[in-house]
Amino acid sequence: MQLNLTGRHVEITDSLREYVNNKFAKLERHSDHINNVHVILDVEKLNQKAEATIHVNGAELFASTEHLDMYAAIDSLIDKLDRQVIKHKEKLARH
Repeated sequence: MQLNLTGRHVEITDSLREYVNNKFAKLERHSDHINNVHVILDVEKLNQKAEATIHVNGAELFASTEHLDMYAAIDSLIDKLDRQVIKHKEKLARH
């Protein structure tokens, strides 16, 4: 899995990069078909925004979240993507 991390109006620190890598490694446990992940971390006034696009075999999954804390936004993003990956995997299994 290739992970691209982009920061808009926020500096991507080593701890932030490591946190994102660890969280997305957990996603990989549910599906080994994840090819490419693009994560964008953004700060808009007081809101911390995290969004990601995941390229899996046969689909592209997208999720976006906002929170006052960047780490909480990343956690929420992972939860949303996790549900989407599982749903996509179940959909593939039916066909």
